[in-house]
Amino acid sequence: MEMVALENQTITEFVLLGFHDVAELHLVFFVVLTIVYVSIVMGNVLIVVAVVSSRSLHTPMYFFLANLSFLEILYTSTVVPKMLEGFLQEAAISVAGCLLQFFIFGSLATAECFMLAVMAYDRYLAICYPLRYPLLMGPRGCLGLVVIAWLSGFMVDGLVVALMGQLRFCGPNHIDHFYCDFMPLMGLACSDPSVAQMTTFILSVVCLTVPFGLILTSYARIVVTVLKVPAGAQRLKVFSTCSSHLVVVSTFYGTLMVLYIAPSAVHSQLVSKVFALLYTVVTPLLNPVIYTLRNKEVHHALRRLLYIKLTKTLS
Repeated sequence: MEMVALENQTITEFVLLGFHDVAELHLVFFVVLTIVYVSIVMGNVLIVVAVVSSRSLHTPMYFFLANLSFLEILYTSTVVPKMLEGFLQEAAISVAGCLLQFFIFGSLATAECFMLAVMAYDRYLAICYPLRYPLLMGPRGCLGLVVIAWLSGFMVDGLVVALMGQLRFCGPNHIDHFYCDFMPLMGLACSDPSVAQMTTFILSVVCLTVPFGLILTSYARIVVTVLKVPAGAQRLKVFSTCSSHLVVVSTFYGTLMVLYIAPSAVHSQLVSKVFALLYTVVTPLLNPVIYTLRNKEVHHALRRLLYIKLTKTLS
């Protein structure tokens, strides 16, 4: 084994073991997850393209949705390609590359936590204060909320990675996960990781419970407001939309809370990896479907783009 490539490090690379527990299913996993990954990228790219190219979608709700889609393209692309590599061969990654992967993925995932809260708050204002909504959610306000969400993610995880970078890793160098996650890395540290662990725990509590609490409060207020409206198709549509949003959001926040706030609740590393799949693969796949499946405006924008493309091609 080579020695010291980075300051305070005694190994130069890690090996991601991935789903070594079920090696006989690697080919099946590779095919299925490749299809899922392509679907995630294509679905979210279509949303971004539709929002950017259609003036009718230049509203706060779609501005936030496009940012969410862009986030999910980036953070799934940070993790999934390396996971797919692990199904075909040994997935090695340098120590610096491992910390970089965790920083980028963690920052984007944290930014998504805040972005989902912003989107719920936007819907709360639109439904509960429709007359004041244009003033409350002006262009500057929307841009400010998005910038705060993005910057908060990178600032929070930047602090965590700075603390991780001070640790020594002197072997073994096998990470029992499909990406460089925090807890498996801490288990390999030779120096005391308690400061990094406590800091991460505190930041996880704040960055998960506060946005999730805001989301629950926003949807609760929406439900109360809608209940005051006479029963009808519109009320049913709002309830259906809110429930589907909450299922996906609860899955995303719930798995992150279990793994980062109460990791002792998961007694199997295989179960931990399955939980990680939920927020790295499943929710990014469901979000485009949940947010656009019954959205006529997005459907119209995509059909219009397809028509324009076909017209140019045929002419």
